[in-house]
Amino acid sequence: MAVTAVWRPLRHGFFRAMWIASVVSNIGTWMHTVAASWLMTTLALSPLPVALVQTATTLPVFLLGLPAGAMADMTDRRRMLIFTQSWMLVMAAVLGVLTLEGVIGPWWLLGLTFALGLGSAMNQPAWSATIPELVPREELASAVALNSVGFNIARAIGPALGGMVMAASSAGIVFLLNAVSFLGVILVLTRWRYSRPASEGENPRLHHAMRDGVRYIRATPTYHAVLVRAGLFSFAGSALWGLLPVVARTSLSLTSTGYGVLLGCLGIGSILGATAMGFLRSRYSPDVLVASGAVVFALATAALATIHHFGPVALAMLAGGVAWMTVMTTFNVSAQMAPPAWMRARALAVYILVFQGSLAAGSGTWGAIAGRVGVPISLLIAAATLVAGLATGARLPLSPKVEDHQYVA
Repeated sequence: MAVTAVWRPLRHGFFRAMWIASVVSNIGTWMHTVAASWLMTTLALSPLPVALVQTATTLPVFLLGLPAGAMADMTDRRRMLIFTQSWMLVMAAVLGVLTLEGVIGPWWLLGLTFALGLGSAMNQPAWSATIPELVPREELASAVALNSVGFNIARAIGPALGGMVMAASSAGIVFLLNAVSFLGVILVLTRWRYSRPASEGENPRLHHAMRDGVRYIRATPTYHAVLVRAGLFSFAGSALWGLLPVVARTSLSLTSTGYGVLLGCLGIGSILGATAMGFLRSRYSPDVLVASGAVVFALATAALATIHHFGPVALAMLAGGVAWMTVMTTFNVSAQMAPPAWMRARALAVYILVFQGSLAAGSGTWGAIAGRVGVPISLLIAAATLVAGLATGARLPLSPKVEDHQYVA
């Protein structure tokens, strides 16, 4: 697949509209993320509450991932997505109003961030499961990579924009802009003529559907490798994401704009990595891509711990973004291509659950460790964990070609 192949799914009109709307929404989300993390550094100086912002964002996926996947397979995904997008709009608006009124505190910030995460947790399995329904199967890998490109375009623009808006106004304005960003997705979804995939057998009840999803995962060796390795990588890699705002404020003495630029460097690197995935996938096996990416991300994490100058740290974040995208796109393509359409949302829900749950647990863990031994030591331990996790590749290799549709419930 050529480098330009990643852009081919944009030829499909509805996919293009969904992609553009999601980019705008994700820009708002990243603006929100940088504002929430930075606001917490002004409300509580301990590393733990700052890292818990990431935990509050991702923990709901761990709690609701599988029920959300089962519901996405059982119900009209279009209506479910409209509901979840509307819920997130309301939560972001409430957080913005409370911040502007000056009544926000650490627990209010964490609580409303958690509520916003609940909407995201319900949204993700249904959203991920729609991608194979909008493009031909031969373009699925490109669509998955392009979805990541859009996410990371937002990651490159959103943090810096959020920092600038917050510096010019306040975090409350950023939260309100995020609320507005959900409107585009809602409007596009109202135009979607959704046709629910045919299921095998009668529609089960929710707990039966969840049970069938677990059975599918247990019977699919590809998912064993993807879940274990993605979980380990996200747990160790979460240290960089969770502790970056602390390093930016303390070690590098940056403003909110500087912190946003560092996140933007991670996003730009991710765009470069996603754009090159077609070239890389045609020449290297999934295991080589994951191992190489994990090593580079470990080096970026170690650089954040040991380097105290903005320029070199920004370059390290750029390389870290390339590495993160290389690893995560490899995992995502394997997870997307394995399940049949009627099981896809549940299978993806388990994958998202493991990834985001590990990210949430890792953020809290590394924040707690940083509170005891210091931020640099915590980051170095995380970097060593990333390298140690490479040992799982020998026992749990990723299949270069994933076809597990033979499962029967």
